[in-house]
Amino acid sequence: MASGGCHCGAVRYTVDGEMHHNAVCHCSDCRRSSGAIMVPWAAFAKDALTVESGTPSVYRSSEYGERHFCGQCGTGLFYYNEQILPGIVDIQAVSFDDAAERAPQAHIQVADSLPWEDSLGTLPRFDRYPGA
Repeated sequence: MASGGCHCGAVRYTVDGEMHHNAVCHCSDCRRSSGAIMVPWAAFAKDALTVESGTPSVYRSSEYGERHFCGQCGTGLFYYNEQILPGIVDIQAVSFDDAAERAPQAHIQVADSLPWEDSLGTLPRFDRYPGA
């Protein structure tokens, strides 16, 4: 069983079951809702998820898509879309307490990638803020 939650700790969850996949999504909907260029999602059977504390807020981001997030700190947590992913809950993979143990297995929705994403690997890297 794995556990996780939001940044402020108001929403905590557990998931008990096999992960179907873990993919980094590049779609414009994920990008706009997260403010990030991509979002890693771990897919599980929706019945495997239990919200242990708190109540996530819900935002319908499309006709069928439903995004659940902490209403206090804004952390994105879950995504449901019965039309495209029946019976599945996508959990934002970095909201798990052991996020480092779930490496992504694929990139999805790359047709929506920003044109400069491929050049990110060529940028200078710093362990902390440069000059700090």
